[in-house]
Amino acid sequence: MSEAATDLPGLQQRHAARAAPRRADAMLRWGRDMAPRLFWTCVSIGFFAGIWELLWSIGWADPRLLPPPHIFLGHFAEQAQFFNTAERWQIGVDPNSGPSPGMAVLITCAASIMRVLAGLFLATVASLAVGIAIRYWAPVEKLVLPTVTLLAPVSPVAWLPVAIFLFGIGNKPAVFMVFIALFFTMVLATITQIDAVNRNYINVARIMGANRRQIFLRVILPAILPGLLIVLRLNLFGAWMVVLIAEATGVGYGLGQVIMMARNTFNPGLVFFTIVLIGVIGFVFDFALRSMQSRILYWVPRGQGNMGGG
Repeated sequence: MSEAATDLPGLQQRHAARAAPRRADAMLRWGRDMAPRLFWTCVSIGFFAGIWELLWSIGWADPRLLPPPHIFLGHFAEQAQFFNTAERWQIGVDPNSGPSPGMAVLITCAASIMRVLAGLFLATVASLAVGIAIRYWAPVEKLVLPTVTLLAPVSPVAWLPVAIFLFGIGNKPAVFMVFIALFFTMVLATITQIDAVNRNYINVARIMGANRRQIFLRVILPAILPGLLIVLRLNLFGAWMVVLIAEATGVGYGLGQVIMMARNTFNPGLVFFTIVLIGVIGFVFDFALRSMQSRILYWVPRGQGNMGGG
């Protein structure tokens, strides 16, 4: 056995010893970058919550209509018992059966998150494929683009009866609503981003002998990614709006259905409790997407390629 082979464990240990300080430095830099953002996030939220509490303390905010945060957030178990699950809403099932209130909140949030992610993923993949096909093949543009332009302004709410006619109730109509709300605008955004690519880049690639596939992968795709990720980030918020509307109309249990139940039972505390949950989930999703942008768009200077807060 060679000397290099016998010293392999030692080499691995030395490599791990050199890599550990680099990981520690990276974590330290990440912590230094995140600390100011976390601080100002807490200050911003605390500022508005403080105003709310002040208005309540001086009697300007009716606690029956606008309960302050310490009330609707301080009674988690009381609010969580209203969160529905598939088991609790079945006919003939004891409402007290099923998971605990905390687990019911997690199940309800997970149901809404799943619908948002499924609809957003399908809309992103389909819109990219259709948008690229429209710009690459003239027959596809002539056949598809007029219909996309015609349907893009239609409100997602108008598609709700169609979703129920096609899929009934459950997850499928909610996912369809998210998909249909995002697909047409994302197709148009993809076309716009492709049209905005600097033609000099494409001409230089052609002079260097690149074919159509290489031009798309090496020139067009990197050029349109920053704009498309911004559109994806905006559509993430749109997806949440649509899925809540779909759930509120009864196509599936979720956070939207909880808000509708709170409205019907005149429970403003439950309304604001659910709004806080939606806001926290959306904030986490937005943070994750911005982190993904910074990793994917490694060639874009810091401060570009994302829409604020990056």
